[in-house]
Amino acid sequence: MEQTLPLMLRARAKETPDIVIQYFKDKEGKYRSITYHQFYEEVRFVTSALMELGVKRGDHVGLISDNRQEWMLADFAVLSLGAVDVPRGCDITIQELTYILSFTDCKIVFAENQKQVKKILSCKADLPVLKTIISFDPVDSETEAEAGSAGVNILYFVSVIAIGHKRENMSPGGAEAEMEKGNSEDTATIIFTSGTTGEPKGVVLCHRNFLCQLPHFNLFFELKPGDIWLSMLPVWHVYERTIEYAIFYHSTSVAYSKAIAQILWEDFKAIRPHWVVSVPRVWEAIMDGINRNIRAKSGFKKKMFDIAVSFSMMHTYFKDLTFCLLPNFHGRIRPLDCAIGFFPWLLSLPLRGLSQLIVFNRIAREFGGRFKAGFSGGGSLPARVDLFFNSIGMRLQEVYGLTETSPFLSIRQYKRSRRGTIGQVLPNTEAKIVDANGKSLPPGRNGIIFARGDQVMKGYYKKPEITAAVLSEDGWFNTGDIGMLTHNNELRITGRAKDTIVLSGGENVEPVPIECKLRESPYIQQCMVAGQDEKYLAAIVIPWQQSIMDFAEENSIPIVDYELLLQQPEVIELIASEISARINYKTGFKPYERINKFVLSPKPFEPGKELAAKGELLRRRIMENYGKEINKMFKG
Repeated sequence: MEQTLPLMLRARAKETPDIVIQYFKDKEGKYRSITYHQFYEEVRFVTSALMELGVKRGDHVGLISDNRQEWMLADFAVLSLGAVDVPRGCDITIQELTYILSFTDCKIVFAENQKQVKKILSCKADLPVLKTIISFDPVDSETEAEAGSAGVNILYFVSVIAIGHKRENMSPGGAEAEMEKGNSEDTATIIFTSGTTGEPKGVVLCHRNFLCQLPHFNLFFELKPGDIWLSMLPVWHVYERTIEYAIFYHSTSVAYSKAIAQILWEDFKAIRPHWVVSVPRVWEAIMDGINRNIRAKSGFKKKMFDIAVSFSMMHTYFKDLTFCLLPNFHGRIRPLDCAIGFFPWLLSLPLRGLSQLIVFNRIAREFGGRFKAGFSGGGSLPARVDLFFNSIGMRLQEVYGLTETSPFLSIRQYKRSRRGTIGQVLPNTEAKIVDANGKSLPPGRNGIIFARGDQVMKGYYKKPEITAAVLSEDGWFNTGDIGMLTHNNELRITGRAKDTIVLSGGENVEPVPIECKLRESPYIQQCMVAGQDEKYLAAIVIPWQQSIMDFAEENSIPIVDYELLLQQPEVIELIASEISARINYKTGFKPYERINKFVLSPKPFEPGKELAAKGELLRRRIMENYGKEINKMFKG
């Protein structure tokens, strides 16, 4: 194992120089590519340019940009010098930007475009050490003049590469000599959490934290050099970033896309990816898009699809029963499972094959025809989405982790994927479930998940007290997630300790399982359960607009305005029936976990406002933004 991430990249560039490492779009929107050798050469040039600009080992360099080809070039160049990058996406607020860059004393900052450059310049008064901004895209002369007046030098990324090329020609090997000084314990990055619970915390991660996970990907996937991953997530977040390191480690390729339906479908056909990385809300949107397209077809085709999906779901259950792919929380009798499932699975096999041939292969072609599996992380994958994709022959593999564990703790295996879990704990990683008294619990019991392994962070930057509260001296990290283990060392998440709602009667409620269940409705896109210190639970519900419009049309409800449509008694009754059908005693919920009141909102939760970058709810912000509606449900 190489000691640092740049040394890992150098090794792959020597082993597979001509394999494409990145596919990215030009100004015309057409995909272009760069090989491992070409990419590594540009990393060397950017590294040399940063040396020319005075970047030294241990310095902090800001990286304010969304996913793009240059991001990884800048990242590897910074790490090659033993410096530390401090990344964040373009949705960052000026307040957060000021805090992060000032707290880490960044002298140089990479910025995606003029908007981000101006944002950084607007807080220059609070950034006394800032001297240089390197912009990936050009800025206008007015912005350059503003930077000059503030004592900040603006450089363009293409110019930086040219500076590095010239330096390497004059002093060959300087960048690599500096690269070879690195070791696995060097800090690689400080990633600030999204501040869901207050002031952002800087998670300090070293090269070892990332490198220890990369070899294990071949245990969970069937990767081949040159396989293409389609990616659409913000690379500043540790989930996407570690995936890209794994892509490079295994000599595979990444193609950059966007989580926008029309763009995604075009890119599926253009790139024909083998693997796709995304978050639950995107997979849910893709599933609903498939269903909408089918509903738009003739009645016969729609009926055929519905029958095929229903039958395949049944077949999938018996297959999982036969091949021991149901999660084992309470000591299942596997021979009995096999005996029950074998004949139904065998008898349904020909019809399942026919469904695949006639119906599902058409969907597979829409994904490019080479799709092996999708990667879902950053939140809970709704059970109906999981079952749907696996039933139509398009495997989804759920993963689990946190920024503090860089991030992976568990991954579903490619060939033995057990739905209902978030995967098997990684090799060389320990996980335990602990009760309120600190006692370890057996499989099938709910408690706080603790983890220990080489991927666990060094700590929070300049916050030793907060670090000590979650990270013990012997390396156990308190994830804050509530879950349980199976007898096969797999994990299931059942809640989040910090999200627990305590009703006025003293009942503890985990909102996440309720929200996941509600999102199984074809009419509910997003929701958030509230009720802290109240007598009952209530919910903010964001319906799927197209589904509501279709319902209104089918039931002859006048459509004048979507917001007014949500106030119609028939629509309110529809959502109420969807909620009551899913949250009740028969579906496993206690009486005090039922939703007593709800309000319908026409506007979906947005990343950067009500959602974190990886899609999780920013509950505190939602409580603030919807304060009037929430108060009315409890006080009105």
